[in-house]
Order: sequence, then structure tokens, then C-alpha cells
Amino acid sequence: MNAPASPPKAEHGRWLVLGGVWLIYFCFGLVMAAMGPLITPISAELGIGHAMMGVILGAWPLAYIMAAIPCGLALDWLGSRRMLFLAALIMAASAWARGFAETPLHLLLAVGLFGIGGPMISVGAPKVIAGLFTGKSRATAMGIYVTGPYLGALLSLALTNSVAMPLVGGDWRDVMLLYGCLAAGGGVIWLVLSSVRGGLLDASGDGGKKFDIRAFSEILRVREVQLILLMSIGIFFINHALNNWLPEILRDRGMTAVDAGYWASVPAAVGVAGALIVPRFATPKHRLTVMAALFGATLMASLLLHFGPGVLLGTGLVLQGIARGAMMTVAILILMETPRVPQERLGLAGGLFFTAAEFGGVLGPITFGLLSDLSGGFMLSLMSMTAVCVVLFVLLAQLRAITRAGTLPVEPTAPLR
Repeated sequence: MNAPASPPKAEHGRWLVLGGVWLIYFCFGLVMAAMGPLITPISAELGIGHAMMGVILGAWPLAYIMAAIPCGLALDWLGSRRMLFLAALIMAASAWARGFAETPLHLLLAVGLFGIGGPMISVGAPKVIAGLFTGKSRATAMGIYVTGPYLGALLSLALTNSVAMPLVGGDWRDVMLLYGCLAAGGGVIWLVLSSVRGGLLDASGDGGKKFDIRAFSEILRVREVQLILLMSIGIFFINHALNNWLPEILRDRGMTAVDAGYWASVPAAVGVAGALIVPRFATPKHRLTVMAALFGATLMASLLLHFGPGVLLGTGLVLQGIARGAMMTVAILILMETPRVPQERLGLAGGLFFTAAEFGGVLGPITFGLLSDLSGGFMLSLMSMTAVCVVLFVLLAQLRAITRAGTLPVEPTAPLR
């Protein structure tokens, strides 16, 4: 069997493309987390209460749900390269529109626009990775590119009030305009990186079946898939709620805006390590056990976040970061290795995962905002997070029961290609 003519160049090219995918995801995290540190000045200027702000923060996951299927269909004729570039432009437009918002409705629409770019990344990025990487290198590539949104969110949370606001003269609108420019620049860099090895990217495209809406029923009939999709809703409920409200929760504990930003960046920083390290321990044999440990960490974090600044609160933030960085990845790995999901439908299954999960992405911020207004603080909001953790344990127990009955094998039945 002859080796490829120039394997070093091909190897180098695919990692360059991966770097471009990572950058798009980094911009996604940057813009997504930008609202959290600025809730107080935005609410004061536009006259927005916590309940309405929760609705605004949940606008983009709702738009994501509605755009997911059209984006899946568009991928077949746009291609991954143009799809990801368009996603970067939409993210930039969302940030710019927030900077010009004059009413709560304007801000709601601006945030909602971000949700159209989200599914473009969710369907485009996995297609690139699946085409360029196989076996262990695919797992490594996934671990690398999912750190992008965590690092983007980390910088957004830590530096928005401490660096970006002073840099632009303390105007939150200019911060949004700045982040929009960074997202647009990320899209241009992606075009450059992906064009270096354009042949590789083109070759990654269309090996499997096209996006087929009729295949939804084929996948949704699988009981394991149903349980994983329900778990995805709970996972995103927790992640999106804390992504948006954690700075305000910490300010409610008596912190300044700058200190709250630094403390809120702890879960994002730990999440990067969690995304890289924890999935390596989640071998097929121990995957459900690892997921149980992650749910346990989230449950403990929901209790520790009730405390003020100190060791207990810091421990809660670290635990939440570990879980945040790994829960989604481990859940996707479980889904991808479900035997009754055909290998050629893995892309569609991934799209289903994120579509279902974003229902939690809508409910999380809205629930936290509503309960905050009702209680005058975040006690009820954090209690709702605890309740969701309990439900996640129940769903995982059902999935484990199916595993023990022999429905799921210990090892994957086919290589992920």
C-alpha cells in the first residue's frame, strides 16, 4: 500500500484548518459571553429588569432552534468554508446591532440574530473535523476546537470590565462594536487559513448522506438518543444560565463589576482544562460513570454558589468549570457511539443534539431572570439549577439501565469516519 505523496504537507494543512475552526469558535464564545458582564449598565440605560433581560439573553438560543434545520440544508450547497465565514459575519453583525440598540426590543432582535450564526458553526465545524481527522486524531481535534468558545468566554468575562470598558471610555456600546470587529476579523482569518489547504477542506465535504429531514424519525426512535437529548436540555439549561448570569450572581454577593468578572472567568478557565482532560478518561467502558461524576460536580456547585466570596464559592466555581467543559463533549461521545445510530447519520444526530439542547439554552437564562425578579436575588435561580441536576441523574440512571441490558456495547461498533 503506497503512502500519500506528501503526508507532511497534508498533516500541516489540516491542523491549519483546525486552527481556523478554533478561531471561529473563539469568536463565538467572545460575543456570546459579552452580555453577562454588562447587564448592569445595559439594564440601567435601557430600563430592563431581570425578567426581561432573561428573555433577551434567551433570544439567541431560540433563534438557534428555528435556524438549525435550514442551516443543515444550506450546508450541502454552501459548503463548510463559506458557512463558517458567514457565521462569523452574522456574529459580528449581532454585536454591532447590540451597540446601536435603543430599546429592549432592538436589543432582543440584535441578540436573536446571533442565534442564526450559531447553528452554522454547529453543523459546519463537525463536518470539517470529521472529514480531516479519524481515530485518535479526531478525538484530539475535537478536544482542541471545543476549547475555543471557553477561551473566548474567559477573555470576555475577565477583561470586559477591567480592560475593554476603560479602553473605549466606559461605554458598553463601544465594547459591543469592538467585539463585532474582532468577530469579523476572525472570519477573514478563517478564509485565509482554510484556503491554504483548500483541497483538503473540499475533500472533507460530502462523503456521507445529504441532510435528510426524513431521517429525523429514524434517529428519534432510538431510546438512548431520546435520553441523551433530554440530558442535553438540562446540560444547556445550566451552562447558558450561568454563562449569562454568573457575573450578576457574584455582584449580588457583594463583588465589584471588575472582581465579579475575574471570579466569573474561573469556570471558563477551568472549563478549558476540563474539555481537554476529562473526555480522555471517558472511555466507552467508563463513560457513564464519568458523566455521573460531572453531574455530581454540577450539583455541588449549585449549592456552593449560595456562599459569599471565599473558599466555598471558589470551590463551587471550579467544580462548575470542570463540568461545564466536559459534560457536552462526553454526551456527544455517548451519542456518536450509540450502535443504532447509523454512521452516515452522525452529522444529523449532532445537529439534533444541539437543536434539543438549545431548548435548555432558552429556558436557563429566562428561568434565572424570572426567579431573580420573584425572589429579589438568585436563591431560587440556583435552586432551579439543583433541581435540574437531580433530573439529569434520573435520566442517566435510565441510560445506565439500558447499557446493562446490553443495548449499548462496551466498545464502539464501528470506527468514526
